Amino acid sequence: MYNWQKKDWKHFSYNFEPIEELIYAFGQKTGFLHGALQSLPEQDQIESLQDILVSEAIKTSEIEGEYLSRRDVLSSVRNNLGLSPNLPVRDIHAQGIANLVTDARQTFREPLTREILFRWHKMLFPAPTKITAGQWRSHSEPMQVVSGSVGKEKIHFEAPPSDQVPSEMEQFIEWFNKTSIDGKDSIKYAPIRSAIAHLYFETIHPFEDGNGRVGRVIAEKALMQTLGMPLLFSLSTTIESERRKYYEALQTAQKSNEITDWIIYFTDVILKSFEESEKLIAYTLQKTKLFDRCKDLLNERQIKVLNRMLREGPKGFEGGMTAKKYMRIASTSKATATRDLQKLHQLGVFKAYGSGRSTSYTIQFPD
Repeated sequence: MYNWQKKDWKHFSYNFEPIEELIYAFGQKTGFLHGALQSLPEQDQIESLQDILVSEAIKTSEIEGEYLSRRDVLSSVRNNLGLSPNLPVRDIHAQGIANLVTDARQTFREPLTREILFRWHKMLFPAPTKITAGQWRSHSEPMQVVSGSVGKEKIHFEAPPSDQVPSEMEQFIEWFNKTSIDGKDSIKYAPIRSAIAHLYFETIHPFEDGNGRVGRVIAEKALMQTLGMPLLFSLSTTIESERRKYYEALQTAQKSNEITDWIIYFTDVILKSFEESEKLIAYTLQKTKLFDRCKDLLNERQIKVLNRMLREGPKGFEGGMTAKKYMRIASTSKATATRDLQKLHQLGVFKAYGSGRSTSYTIQFPD
């Protein structure tokens, strides 16, 4: 039996004692993250928001096996934030997911409605497809989460029948709004409300497709709404890094309405996403200091290559910068690339590794 088939369905229970320490850690990290963001100059705050939204859009799609162009996602996010004058976007799917994550963050204070969920779902499927966008699933076949080849399928979960979805979602939306910070059944601990909201929605699985992506923005909406402020974090980035663990935790949680282990798991995901955001904010500050120190000393080619490396974020530019890569990015000759790289090294912008043809460079940030 699945959780929705049991008598205590929707009466989620948990033991607070093993969660308490995580809730305390969440409170500390929330304050630190908010303070770190506020300490950044306004332009850097906007840049950090842009980077978080791009990461969220890309990673929530990768969890579902869809790989999008970072350039198209970035252009869409910048358009949505009013940072660029209508940058071209080739992939309408990249534009759709960028619209979803941006809209969810900008409207987090609003009560949840069926119309909002339908709007988000339509953003995921902007082009004509077999998926009926913007309405609950209605097919008579069971909605199952399945793996394995044809004839050897393994059923991990089966959601409530389609004819139950409208009433289930009506109750879910009512629950979501009642448990908000101003609701009559308010859940005051943001991670707990976020964890339950995600599990509850994923169990109903109301759409033909796109449930995971919508479910993750619901979790983020619940978190920010309960806190009463928008924080910079990306649950999908953390989930994607341990995708199997996420599905295993979700599958286990959908077998019972006693969900202590699920809340512990999901709160840990939130804490890890906050840690990644802290790294991003620190990285943004490092970038600002770097350009303040050397921007007037670099030519256009060097700035272009430096920006390309910085785009990779805290994880760094894979393999370092080499003369060959520099030639390709800057569209220049080997002699010019070598000369530019040596100048960057002399200025202390780059740190060199290896020698001769094996020389590569990484960015050296100021202290």
